[in-house]
Amino acid sequence: MSSLSLAVRDSSTMLRRNLLHARRYPSLTLNLLLTPIMLLLLFVYVFGDTMSAGIGGADRSEYVAYLVPGLLLMTIGSTVIGTAVSVSTDMTEGIIARFRTMAIHRGSVLVGHVVGSVLQSVLSVVLVGAVAVAIGFRSTGAGVLEWLAAFGLLVLFAMALTWIAVGMGLVSPNAEAASNNAMPLILLPLLSSAFVPVDAMPGWLQPIAEYQPFTPAIETLRGLLLGSGIGHNGWLAVAWCLGLAVLGYFWATSKFNRDPK
Repeated sequence: MSSLSLAVRDSSTMLRRNLLHARRYPSLTLNLLLTPIMLLLLFVYVFGDTMSAGIGGADRSEYVAYLVPGLLLMTIGSTVIGTAVSVSTDMTEGIIARFRTMAIHRGSVLVGHVVGSVLQSVLSVVLVGAVAVAIGFRSTGAGVLEWLAAFGLLVLFAMALTWIAVGMGLVSPNAEAASNNAMPLILLPLLSSAFVPVDAMPGWLQPIAEYQPFTPAIETLRGLLLGSGIGHNGWLAVAWCLGLAVLGYFWATSKFNRDPK
């Protein structure tokens, strides 16, 4: 077999391994998935009227439409925390040391984690999206091309955050530390335009909300799903995703390929 065929075969095996782990131990994924769902219900049914009135007098249904794109991306950030924990667990429990002694493609271990995490992120987004539709979210002005672009953005964003999460898992001494190190992936959406527009925030907070990866991605997804303008947010979102993916890839592979002391 060629080197490429071996890499594909070994990566597929590692992908099946990670998907089996996720199926046998679903509690971590479910706990992380509950965070965006609870926030969705909280901001719609508890804070919905107040929040909608504070962003221009919109009604609750309009605020639901505003809220959902941000929570879909927050779902990805929440899901990939499980990837950081899973990678850290593999590193600390000795299975990686065993893999190093076997005749398998070295990069297949990370590829299995990344592809498995992206698939779980997409599934989590579908589940949160289904809850959003059940409570009244409707996509307006989105055709086939807009839906395809929105799906592509979600997958690209999931891949970028997953590589960052893999790097966090590799540098963490244990699963608890990995979970703590990955917490910014949940906290950053809270400081973005997910819940209120950037110009409605305090002046000192606006630069933090504007110059981070979640805000342009949220505005792009919002524009695609609701038919509003995207402006410069589209290329900014893609640039953030590609930059984070490249950074995370080189960080993770350099750390993983370093021989243990």
